[in-house]
Amino acid sequence: MANTQSTKLELDLEHQKPNVAHIDEFDHVDAKRVDKEILQYAAEQAVVIDEQTNTRLKRKIDRRVLPVMVITYFLQALDKGTLSFASIMGIKEETGLVGQDYQWLTTCTYLAVLIWEFPTNWIVQRVPIGKYLSFNIIAWSISLAAHAACKNFTHLVVVRTLLGIFECSCQPIFVVLSSMWYRREEQAATVAFWYMMNGGQQIVGGILAYCFTLIQHARIYNWQILFLTYGCLSVVWGAFVGYYMPDSPMRAKCFSEEDKTLMVERVRSNQTGLQNRHFRREQLFEALRDPQCWAYPFIQFFTALPTSGLGAFANIIISSFGFSILHTQLLAMVLGAYLIVILLGSAYLSRKLQQNIYLMIGFVIPSIIGTVVLMTVVNDNTVTRRAALLFCYYLTLSFWASSTLGLSMLSRNVAGQTKKTCAIAMNFVGWAVGNTVGPQVFRTTDAPRYIIAFAVHMGCYGLLIIMLVFLRIWLKRQNTIKDQKFLDGDAIPDIDLTHAFEDLTDMENPNFRYQF
Repeated sequence: MANTQSTKLELDLEHQKPNVAHIDEFDHVDAKRVDKEILQYAAEQAVVIDEQTNTRLKRKIDRRVLPVMVITYFLQALDKGTLSFASIMGIKEETGLVGQDYQWLTTCTYLAVLIWEFPTNWIVQRVPIGKYLSFNIIAWSISLAAHAACKNFTHLVVVRTLLGIFECSCQPIFVVLSSMWYRREEQAATVAFWYMMNGGQQIVGGILAYCFTLIQHARIYNWQILFLTYGCLSVVWGAFVGYYMPDSPMRAKCFSEEDKTLMVERVRSNQTGLQNRHFRREQLFEALRDPQCWAYPFIQFFTALPTSGLGAFANIIISSFGFSILHTQLLAMVLGAYLIVILLGSAYLSRKLQQNIYLMIGFVIPSIIGTVVLMTVVNDNTVTRRAALLFCYYLTLSFWASSTLGLSMLSRNVAGQTKKTCAIAMNFVGWAVGNTVGPQVFRTTDAPRYIIAFAVHMGCYGLLIIMLVFLRIWLKRQNTIKDQKFLDGDAIPDIDLTHAFEDLTDMENPNFRYQF
């Protein structure tokens, strides 16, 4: 099992609950800075957990927490993808969409995210996170089902805006959950597992959308059946999440008291905290001054702008190569499989090579190549040319790996709960702005090649590489400065990680090292 370096933490075997009555007496632990729930389970110093026990604990977490994140994100991605599938099922004609109306349906969703991102992150820090996730799933599911009742552009704008408000909590919650339950070296894979559901929805969504197109003689349109079905299924899932998902390791009734203690200790080495509901104004100001907290939203902006357009117009772009509706839906499934391979591959390489930023740059290169071909090669409707253009379109989405690794870097490199809350909000504001602008660069007048849109994407790829180079230089320099403090005797090593749960920021904690 586990060997502890602390003689003051005792397990009450009768009640299976840690005895921490003396924790406030520790001279070197600032108990006032530690969350009260964590105090009930944290030892004075790091608990050494052997590999067998760590594997057992991670397996339990993977069975309980990871499926909730994966399935929830799959449903959210599926919900978002319904508009793309509905676009070739008649929603434009039956609701009277003209000109840029379709683009605005995607844009208004992310404008809502832009407005609500900071408030929802403020709420995430202060409420039981599992219950808040459940509420938002149910709320966005109702909004999704309400699409079926829409008769015009105005109705669709209202429900799309509500969808954005309730869905915008999902990714921030998952970033928090990833750092709450998983070690730093596990977080890239964890983020990739739920983020790859963007590809999963392309596969499953393509099959289901095709099935819905086969429905005949129904009293309502096929796209209305699509929205109603997905919305109702998601409501059921949201209610289940409220029952099944633990709010934190400390509140997880599904685990024994001893395992709760070990799960808390398991993430001590992250030094990014676990939870703390106390708002610290100085951490907010630090986040606003920290260049890395600005780098992450720019990374998300430069990846989200191309992603949102390529996602919303996926079926339209593929069909423009000369494929039928059926073939378009089936080829979108291949795109989903490609995304899954890219994201899993990036997570594997990140852990194996320990080079996150170089990998992120590497995954941008195929996107540049694919975009150049799409901009310069004209479709002559031969089988070879259509296949080549389709392959290059798939290549353009390789940069999604950079977005995933960027999220995992934020999760691993920003410490202090208030600072992390602010950094996550800033990150997803950048993401929302990118998603807001993205569909607008695909102008109807530029169809079918959308040269201007792909030119904007090229600019994003170039700026993304510049930002990644800057971030690597900055983080490496910060590690060097921290190392020098120890050499100069200006800092004391915290070998036992005594202060890991004191809600220190990454800049305040001299023992914290950035991963890049």
